[in-house]
Amino acid sequence: MTAYHSRPETGPDNRPDDGEAQRRWRLLLGEQGHSGTGLSVDDDRIDQALSALYDVPDPVETTPRGTRSAGLGAAAPQVTRWLGDIRRYFPATVVEVMQRDAVQRLDLVQVLSEPELLETLQPDIHLAATLIGLAKVLPETARLSARQVVAQVVADVERRLAERTRSAVAGALARAARRYDPPLRDVDWDRTIRANLRHYLPEQRTVVPARLIGYARQRRRVQRDVIVAIDQSGSMAPSVVYAAVFGAVLASISSLRTRVVAFSSEVTDLTDRLADPVDVLFSSQLGGGTDINGAVGYCQSLVTRPQDTVFVLITDLFEGPGKAELVPRLARLRADGVCVVVLLALSDEGAPSYDRELAATVAGLGIPAFACTPDAFPDLVAVALARGNVSAWAHRQQAAGGGTGANV
Repeated sequence: MTAYHSRPETGPDNRPDDGEAQRRWRLLLGEQGHSGTGLSVDDDRIDQALSALYDVPDPVETTPRGTRSAGLGAAAPQVTRWLGDIRRYFPATVVEVMQRDAVQRLDLVQVLSEPELLETLQPDIHLAATLIGLAKVLPETARLSARQVVAQVVADVERRLAERTRSAVAGALARAARRYDPPLRDVDWDRTIRANLRHYLPEQRTVVPARLIGYARQRRRVQRDVIVAIDQSGSMAPSVVYAAVFGAVLASISSLRTRVVAFSSEVTDLTDRLADPVDVLFSSQLGGGTDINGAVGYCQSLVTRPQDTVFVLITDLFEGPGKAELVPRLARLRADGVCVVVLLALSDEGAPSYDRELAATVAGLGIPAFACTPDAFPDLVAVALARGNVSAWAHRQQAAGGGTGANV
């Protein structure tokens, strides 16, 4: 672990001088790496913060890694000070990593059970996923505080992506409703002229509109059905948070009929809770087994008009005994006309861990399978709703570094 509260002393080649290099090694190696290098007050706080987290026995080890006194202990002031120190001395991205490591390496359920401590944590997707997973074991007072933290994360995601999603959906549905034989009152003259420039007659100084382009009149009825199925296995936790928010945003668009289904070894339809994505998340059952085939089968029963349905399956494709039935079921959905997309992850992380063999098989059906960042998801939905080529879009995004990865 590298401390980020570093001094500016560098040599002429812009590398740390000997004293700064010794300091950094001292903070990296801890007490065992002591070589006479003294620590300032701030460095000592950094050293203690790192020691409390990383100089403890690993969960799978029986002996300590280092010789320093370690651990956060049970005292609330000590935990609060540690949380404050890591926020003071490390950037936000490192704080997120250290908080996540603390939950995994130390017994912090007690910390998460104390509302006054929970309120000092820096909200992020991983903390939200952790709180959702531990919700059932937290006491009621701490659960209320946990909901407030998760609500902050949800509000941040909505603020960042909701309007983009609504705008992308509206544009996609408008493009899908475009007509090439409109009555004169519905002609889009700008597009019509642009499309017919090759028919320009110089002597007449006019364009012959060989093809009229327009839009259908605004329709109030639901134009597309969207079904989102979310894998709740532990590795998909950040994807669950993002998917719940996007599901709520899509459900707020009147031209879409949105269904959200969460699954582990059981399938839970969360559609009636989409008005509150936080409620959706706390209704989730993170962890446990995975029955992708059962979830796809349930979603298949929801399809009433295949040609107007987009089915987004968010899963790493690590399936149990149902693998043999899953592939034919997905093939049938696509053959019926459903636009099927498999997202191996919906998160800010890079290429996920997933079942490569099954993903290749799914891709062989003509069903795109790739990871997608939240920032790219609105455009993905727009392409799918407009019945565009999702695979081609994903490959372009990946080539441009635009937020998809692990394309199959």
